[in-house]
Amino acid sequence: MNRFGIRLAFFLLCAGTAVLGFAEPGLSQIQQPVQELTSIQALTSVGNDLVYAGSFGHGLFRSEDRGATWTRSGQGVTDPFILTLTTGKDGAIYVGTFRGGVFRSRDRGKSWQAINSGLKRQEIKALLAVGDAVYAGTADGVYRLSAATDRWSVVTTGLDDILVHALALSSDGTLFAGTSGKGIVRFKAQSTGWVRQQQGLKDHEGMTENFIRVLTIDPEGGIYAGTFDGGVFRSVDGGVTWRPISRALPNDSIRGILFNSRGLFVATGHGIFKTTDKGRQWVPLNKGLTSMAIQVLIESGAGVLYAGTSDGAFRSDDDGRTWNPINQGLEGGEAPAPFHFR
Repeated sequence: MNRFGIRLAFFLLCAGTAVLGFAEPGLSQIQQPVQELTSIQALTSVGNDLVYAGSFGHGLFRSEDRGATWTRSGQGVTDPFILTLTTGKDGAIYVGTFRGGVFRSRDRGKSWQAINSGLKRQEIKALLAVGDAVYAGTADGVYRLSAATDRWSVVTTGLDDILVHALALSSDGTLFAGTSGKGIVRFKAQSTGWVRQQQGLKDHEGMTENFIRVLTIDPEGGIYAGTFDGGVFRSVDGGVTWRPISRALPNDSIRGILFNSRGLFVATGHGIFKTTDKGRQWVPLNKGLTSMAIQVLIESGAGVLYAGTSDGAFRSDDDGRTWNPINQGLEGGEAPAPFHFR
């Protein structure tokens, strides 16, 4: 199996462990069955109280009380394997799925409509809503949604058959895409095609990381890239050069990056960590987490964080210092398989 195949298998294992039941039950589990919680892959919020959660195998959930209780919210979404969520400027919610493309709700999650016209493939790994624009990272490059026609068009050439995991837009309009196998590429308005970052992301051992899972840009223009198993990198020159900042981080599988005035937060395959000195030291923020396999991390209001894990969701009201489970209504049960074999 080549490196891409190994990474894909690793992703499916991480995403599906809680849902597909890979863990071997012990005797006590057999005697006292426990309702499994679903694997939360995506989160987005609207205002202070309304939160949406996307699961891997059980579809969409919605909460009006900051996650205290959840109800199903996926009428019209044909694929229960949710990979990404985002909120538009007008309050519309967009969901990207594993096999069914993109869906949108304009009535606070009561109903959803497919918006897949123009998409060549319907595996949606990333959605980015900035201003009036909505972008999708797919298994066939990056697309932009036309507000006038509700049709997707390829942003520019050069990423055919390339899986795009992450998107970020800088203040000068440069679009960055994190890919599987091609590292980070960028597209500047009026330019011709995607440009691959030639110097690449090299870790402290000299290895180049070409599998990018997360991209984030801070208010000063610093770009942060999270890799599948190579840690976190930072660029201060528009992506021309990159420096690893996670040598002191206990886990290099990066699933989320966010920043606020109190520091830089990173979600990993083994917990959440924070740095206030650009990565020289990392402080664990895992008190109350019963699942360390973090899949997504978002902020909703000052100091309020939500984390989706392979075993349910958690909320922190104190900037990550302590976490509380928020799983009432998120119980899973047996989920369908993401692949069908004949």
